[in-house]
Amino acid sequence: MTPLRLWPRPFQGHVRRVWGVRGRATATAVTVVALALVAGGLLLLLLLQSSLIATSESTAKNKAADVAALIASQDVSEAGQSLADTARSGQYVQIINPQGAVVASSERSTATTPLSDLRPGPGETKTDSVSSLQSIEDTDEFLIVASGVQTDAGTYTVIVASTVQVQADSVSTVAWFLLGATPLLLVVVGFAVWFLVGRSLRQVERIRGQVDHIDASRLGERVEVPATNDEIHRLALTMNTMLEKLQASDGEQRRFVSDASHELRSPLATISAGLEIAAADPSGYTWRELQGMLSGETARMRYLVDDLLTLAKANDGGIHIIARDVDLDDVLAAEIRRLRPLSPHAISASLVPARVTGDAQRLGQVLRNVLENANRHAKSSIAIELASGSDGVVVVIDNDGDPVPAADRERIFERFVRLDESRSRESGGSGLGLAIAAGIMSAHHGTITATQAPSGNCRFELHLPSGNGQPIPGLR
Repeated sequence: MTPLRLWPRPFQGHVRRVWGVRGRATATAVTVVALALVAGGLLLLLLLQSSLIATSESTAKNKAADVAALIASQDVSEAGQSLADTARSGQYVQIINPQGAVVASSERSTATTPLSDLRPGPGETKTDSVSSLQSIEDTDEFLIVASGVQTDAGTYTVIVASTVQVQADSVSTVAWFLLGATPLLLVVVGFAVWFLVGRSLRQVERIRGQVDHIDASRLGERVEVPATNDEIHRLALTMNTMLEKLQASDGEQRRFVSDASHELRSPLATISAGLEIAAADPSGYTWRELQGMLSGETARMRYLVDDLLTLAKANDGGIHIIARDVDLDDVLAAEIRRLRPLSPHAISASLVPARVTGDAQRLGQVLRNVLENANRHAKSSIAIELASGSDGVVVVIDNDGDPVPAADRERIFERFVRLDESRSRESGGSGLGLAIAAGIMSAHHGTITATQAPSGNCRFELHLPSGNGQPIPGLR
C-alpha cells in the first residue's frame, strides 16, 4: 500500500504567506458577513412568517367572533345576511347548524359543503391549517378558525377560512431577494475591506521600506510619521524611537572601541618600543634598565583590560553577584586602611554599623574606585561618612578638590570620561573606575551620584538598600 503523503511544512508556510494580512482580513470579513447574513436572513424570514400568520389568524378569529356575536344577539338569518355584506377576497365564512348542514355562507361556492370538520363547543374556538380546500377546488393554503355558539336550537358553528398563500408568497419573495442580494453585498464588503486594509498596509509598507533602507551608515535617518494619530502613527513613532536607541547604541559602541583602542595604544607602543630598544643591546643592560618600566606598562594594560571586561559585564547585566549579608562598615574600613599609607592626604572617617545584602568583593571594588578617585583629585583632605537609616545605607565621600560641574555629574559615570587635565591617564586614571562603580551599584539596586557638599567640596554619595536577611530581587 502506498503511504499517504502530506504537504511539507514549507508549502504550508508558502500558502500562508501568499494569503497575507490583506487576503486573510478580506476572507475573514466576507465569511463573518456571510454567516451574519445567513443567520439574520433566516431569523427575519421566521419572524416575518410568524407575524403574517399571526395577523391572518387574528383577523379570522375576530371575524368568527363577530359572526358568533350576531348569532347570539339576533338570529342566524341576520348573521347570514351580514356574511354577504361583509365578504372579503380570500376569506370564506360559513354558519353550520347543529345537524352539520351549511345554513349561510359568504360565497355561493361554499354554500353546500362544510369547509372543515371542526365542531367546537359553545364559546370555544379551534384552528386548523390545510394545504387546499378540496370542496371548492382551491389549491391555496388556508387557515381555518371554527367557533361554537349556543342558541335555542342548539350549538351552531362559525367557520372562517382565510387564505395564507399571500403570506407564503411574501416570505418567498423576501427569501429570494435576500438570496440575490447577499452575493452582491459580499462582493461590496470584500472590495471595501480589501481597499481599506490595503490602504492601511500601504502606510506599513512605506514604513517598512524606509526602515529597510536604513543601514549602519544611515542611522541618522528617521521614518516619516503620518499625522493620523492612529496605530500607524504610533508605529512610526515607535520605529523612530527604536532607531534613536540604535543610533545611540552604535555611537556608544564606536566611542567605546575608539576610546579602548586609544587607551591600549599607549602601553602597547611603550612596550613595543622598549622591546626593540632592549633587543638592540646585546649586553642586556638596556633590558635591565627598562624592565621596571615595561612591567608597569604591562600591568597597566592588564588592569585596563580587566576593567573593560568588568564594565562590559555590568552593561550586559552579566556581573556575577553573590548575594549575602555584608557588614558594609567593615568593607569600607578595610578600604580606608588600604588607602591611608598610599595617600598624602589627611583621611577622616565616621562609620556606624550598617548591613546590606550584596557581594562584599564587588562592593569593595566600588568603594576602592571612588576612594582612589577622591585621592587623585583631593588637595589635602578626604572625609568619609557611613550612615544607616530606614530608607537604606548612605556612604558619603568628600574631598577638598574642585566639585564636578553640574552639567557633567551624569556624564562622569560614562566610560573613558575625563573632565579636565587633572583627570588624565598620567594621574593614574583610565576613565573606567566610576563607570564600573555605577554598573556594580546598579546590579545591587543602588545608586551613585556626584554632587557638591555644603562646604563646596567635591562629594560622591552611594545609596544601597538595607540588608534585612531577605534577598534583593535580581541578585544571585
